[in-house]
Amino acid sequence: MKLPRNESGDSLIKKLAKHGYKVTRQKGSHIRITRSDENGSHHLTIPDHNPIKPGLLSRILSDVAFHLGMEKEALITFLYDERSEK
Repeated sequence: MKLPRNESGDSLIKKLAKHGYKVTRQKGSHIRITRSDENGSHHLTIPDHNPIKPGLLSRILSDVAFHLGMEKEALITFLYDERSEK
């Protein structure tokens, strides 16, 4: 599945909330989200841009997939598959 070209920071944060990420702080146009589990805490900084550049979106999703112990393609399918949002 291809990455969307029109993903905003706010929309990405809402999608990552499905995996337990919560907003912890914001400074300017950058939002820090955190997920805590038995392996510790995972922090990400998401720019509140519309759209997020594809390369940055890919790096963010790679980092999330690595922390969750899943394949990046599986994460992309879970977050962006229209059938999973219904």
